[in-house]
Amino acid sequence: MNVRHAVLALAAAAVLAGCAGGTRAAPATPDSAPAATAPVAPSPAAQSPAPSKPSAAVTPHGTLLVADFGADTVTFVDPDPGHDRRTLGSVEVGTAPYGLVVDDKGTAWVATAEGVAVVDTATRTRLARIPYETRTGPVTTGEYRGGGMGIALAPDGRHVYVGVNVPGRDGVLETIDTATREVTGTVPVGRRPFDVDVSPDGTEVYATGHDSFDVTAVNTAGGRTRRYEVAPYGTEGGLGSWLKPHYAVVRPADGKLLLPFEGERLVVLDPRTGRSTTERMTANTHQHGATLAPDGTLLVVGTGPIVSDDKGPSLTIRTPGGSERVVPLDGPHEDVTVSADSRTAYVTEGFTRDGYGNGITVVDLTGRKRPFELAAGSRPLGIAVL
Repeated sequence: MNVRHAVLALAAAAVLAGCAGGTRAAPATPDSAPAATAPVAPSPAAQSPAPSKPSAAVTPHGTLLVADFGADTVTFVDPDPGHDRRTLGSVEVGTAPYGLVVDDKGTAWVATAEGVAVVDTATRTRLARIPYETRTGPVTTGEYRGGGMGIALAPDGRHVYVGVNVPGRDGVLETIDTATREVTGTVPVGRRPFDVDVSPDGTEVYATGHDSFDVTAVNTAGGRTRRYEVAPYGTEGGLGSWLKPHYAVVRPADGKLLLPFEGERLVVLDPRTGRSTTERMTANTHQHGATLAPDGTLLVVGTGPIVSDDKGPSLTIRTPGGSERVVPLDGPHEDVTVSADSRTAYVTEGFTRDGYGNGITVVDLTGRKRPFELAAGSRPLGIAVL
């Protein structure tokens, strides 16, 4: 770890904060180097959203939905490798969509730079776009743009929670009433809320603050907050550090948060007490997206090396007991979801830094088949199975 800290200390002195984008190539600068992005003038839809025209087709069950961070759309993808036409169509949602979540009615809620878009996934129609209460500055593209990042749904489906990035200062958690499609509350959270998760009973929401090395727990009844530092490597380097939290998952059995770091450490945080423990991981690579399969398997996306002794991009498949299998991936990836039968993982190639692709890598979690790639929109980040 001495080599890692020496390299990171040098990087921290030269840069500010983050994890930015181009075309597929090996990452060369820390998550902290801001990308220069030009302001994008809001489209007329930003002031008065116009629903998109309904599609004549009905979206098949099992279709993948991805957020096109490199465009202003979500794209529907047929995951069956035997079908010729894998991209079923796209729907305009707003500038630089990041995370998305789908409720049990088939409605998708998509965090964009301009607001949260509401999409009927059955008919592939945008129903609305809900502007943020928080001012985030000019609408821009790229990793450091203001607007929604992580997004989550309450267990009862009545509320959506979105982490809003406010460039240069702390982020905000905004609560949306899914019936009225209005913002009903705002609460300050950590800087650049990469991920948002909800407790199994729906009483708390957790926003992972990438640039502030923390998780903010928000009580859904009264809006009270608690912040917990999550920094197993320390906070040396500040905004210039690579070693910050990215994505978390909530373990249903006990409500604890699992936060992977660098393919080396898994922080298990009890959000009720703020106490945490650390478990060993084996991929030895910078890590971003994470999800839990229905059978309790933890899946974590490895984006590739940040120092010379790190390993390449991968998907970690970790059993509830802690044993791991690491599947190499071709190039950096960002986020991951899993099929209902826990047999297949879908990993997006969008990535928030250099080296991104425009597809989805399909990984057979049983290990019987080799991973293969599906074409999918433009720089896909967030993903869900419909």
